[in-house]
Amino acid sequence: MSRLRDQYNDEIVDALMKKFGYKNKMQVPKLDKIVVNMGVGEAKENAKILEAAAGDLETITGQKAIYTKAKNSIANFKIREGMPIGCKVTLRGEKMYEFLDRLVNLALPRVRDFRGVNPNSFDGRGNYALGIKEQIIFPEIEYDKVDKVRGMDVIFVTTAKTDEEARELLTQFGMPYARA
Repeated sequence: MSRLRDQYNDEIVDALMKKFGYKNKMQVPKLDKIVVNMGVGEAKENAKILEAAAGDLETITGQKAIYTKAKNSIANFKIREGMPIGCKVTLRGEKMYEFLDRLVNLALPRVRDFRGVNPNSFDGRGNYALGIKEQIIFPEIEYDKVDKVRGMDVIFVTTAKTDEEARELLTQFGMPYARA
């Protein structure tokens, strides 16, 4: 069992109950899932690029990536409906906590000129989105084997009702927010 999950069960629940005045432990918001998404626009010309991106995503998360397809045809971008244009991984349970731990403690500190993540990237319903510009910040990716630097989106889905509750939950997990 991961250190973060143990910590959630004890310290974080107590801290959130005290701060928001919950009467029951079941009211305390928790992390539901983490979705890591990589949009690969160049995949329309070369399918190998999408396979390389999916391989990077699988290396980072430790779970098989699924391909995402275009919902609409867009003539200007030369995209037809149903074309594979990205990949994503949905993490739950143990792998989710392990990924969060590696993201916060290993990957984010390796970002150049890192001053913290944007504290305003909440969606109004307690979910947080984080954009990463380079996959090479993760220690699992070998720099010499990278064909192209790609970015990704990391979405934290919580059971929190408000952004304030979700912000406090992620702060307890060690998310380094930038000072306003």
